[in-house]
Amino acid sequence: MIEINNLVKIYNTGGAETRALNGVSFKISKGEFVAIVGPSGCGKSTLMHIMGCLDTPTAGKYFLNKQDVSLLSKDELAEIRANQIGFVFQSFNLLPQISILRNTMLPLIYTHTPKNQREALARKMLKEVNFDESHFYHFSNQLSGGQMQRAAIARALINNPAIILADEPTGNLDSKNTEIIINLFEELNKRGHTIVLITHELEIANRAQRIITMKDGQIVNDKN
Repeated sequence: MIEINNLVKIYNTGGAETRALNGVSFKISKGEFVAIVGPSGCGKSTLMHIMGCLDTPTAGKYFLNKQDVSLLSKDELAEIRANQIGFVFQSFNLLPQISILRNTMLPLIYTHTPKNQREALARKMLKEVNFDESHFYHFSNQLSGGQMQRAAIARALINNPAIILADEPTGNLDSKNTEIIINLFEELNKRGHTIVLITHELEIANRAQRIITMKDGQIVNDKN
């Protein structure tokens, strides 16, 4: 499903060269639950952005479902992001000026889902992540961190993506809500979704089936 071959990412800032990724290679099969762990600045988020077709490598190859991503057009990449990959971020990325229900519906606009089907699909997905129906019309500033992350996961799932990429999804949560969210990822994995979870917390990483450890832009360990 995911194949990374000798990936390099170099940033040039103010004349200085930063090598965020330095020869990263691995494969992730359909249905795996993989944690990518390491300290801040080790290249985890850069790697996730490339896997999510949000960024491009300086060198190396990224194959998604046997397709060389570097050969795809902007429209083809946008279609992959809309239909094949669901994103979950530490900061939730919910729009504050619209309700949780409308936030959840947003990806359906980009996939041209008929307007009369969007609300029903959003309601169904929010219920699947155990989001309280009484909060559907609330705004994000009226919710707890755990509620916002559940809403963000519902939005990520709305187009039934095969892959879920989660970047520090429990970083802003207390221990109770962290447990709820990790349990939810485990349940989604059992349903067949491939989960790639970025974290700096080993306790969270240990809930995955496989842990890839990064340091200084390289993989230093990969264990099941």
